[in-house]
Amino acid sequence: MNYSHEVERMCPVTKGPNHGPAPIPEEGRWVKAYQISDISGLTHGIGWCAPQQGTCKLTLNVKNGIIEEALVETIGCSGMTHSAAMAAEILPKKTLLEALNTDLVCDAINVAMRELFLQIVYGRTQTAFSEDGLPIGAGLEDLGKGLRSQVGTIFSTAKKGVRYMEMAEGYILSLALDENSEVIGYKFVRVGKMLEDIRHGADPKTAYEKNVGTYGRYEGAAKYIDPREE
Repeated sequence: MNYSHEVERMCPVTKGPNHGPAPIPEEGRWVKAYQISDISGLTHGIGWCAPQQGTCKLTLNVKNGIIEEALVETIGCSGMTHSAAMAAEILPKKTLLEALNTDLVCDAINVAMRELFLQIVYGRTQTAFSEDGLPIGAGLEDLGKGLRSQVGTIFSTAKKGVRYMEMAEGYILSLALDENSEVIGYKFVRVGKMLEDIRHGADPKTAYEKNVGTYGRYEGAAKYIDPREE
């Protein structure tokens, strides 16, 4: 290590007390993190690309500094979905520091990794006070029935009002309107569960009908409309 001439000429002054880093909560323990291997936790991070036309929700489950599980959810950009496939292959088995300095293909995923890194190393994880954290595979619990991302897609205009396209329950089939043409409910199909039933051998028509449901004051509405065609 090289020192400047000015530093070489300085006299030594003894360093005072050194208490190390402040402890952070990790999986039900207080930990003084000196290196990446001291970090554990499960949490989420949100990222966006430069033109802000798409976003990513990244979930990582980290044990002893190593990424053991990754869930990559993206919306708004067709290329981003393919980037998510690559990122999900890249992330597991990397240390947090490796992942932070790895090109995860898409700006939104890289930004999510940055935001998530800050949460984890500062002890702001979802499992900060959960003893032993969560098992590998816990990230899947964030998904809806049939292991599909929970998505809300709503469109509206000043002239024609609102159209619900997709909610947490599923794909919207029709909207129920009252006498004032205000939305009071909707009918939906649970796409994930329907496809799961079909994969397991159910007749498609039966699977569809089995997974249709309603929300709100759907029955007895003054009018029903197809949100995509009316």
